[in-house]
Amino acid sequence: MAVSGMNHFTILTDDLERTLAFYAEYLGLKPGARPPFQFPGAWLYAENGGDAILHVIAGVNRKALVKGVIDHMAFTGKGLAATVAALKRSNILHDLRKLPAYGTWQLFFLDPNGAKVEIDFDPAEPAPA
Repeated sequence: MAVSGMNHFTILTDDLERTLAFYAEYLGLKPGARPPFQFPGAWLYAENGGDAILHVIAGVNRKALVKGVIDHMAFTGKGLAATVAALKRSNILHDLRKLPAYGTWQLFFLDPNGAKVEIDFDPAEPAPA
């Protein structure tokens, strides 16, 4: 048995609306079809469609939002300069690195629930101001 790719990540939140707004603004993810579960939440999709790549489970007590063994979730993105500018406008701390030997831009920041997000950008994208 072997896997053929990553299906999705699941995050927990105590504030669904804030979480959905965050992922829409900084990653362009939009809510879409979701089974009628007996608990609140959302499935988020990239603009190009396809499968849901981020599942959000809502109604979780803030004290339960703790880090586990997974360090972060990574996405592929476009528009490095615009993304960094948006984070700066919102005073969201971030760390931008250029991957040695590959040149890939790696942008790290935390979502409203404390989950670490990475967006990888093509090396050809210009450095942000």
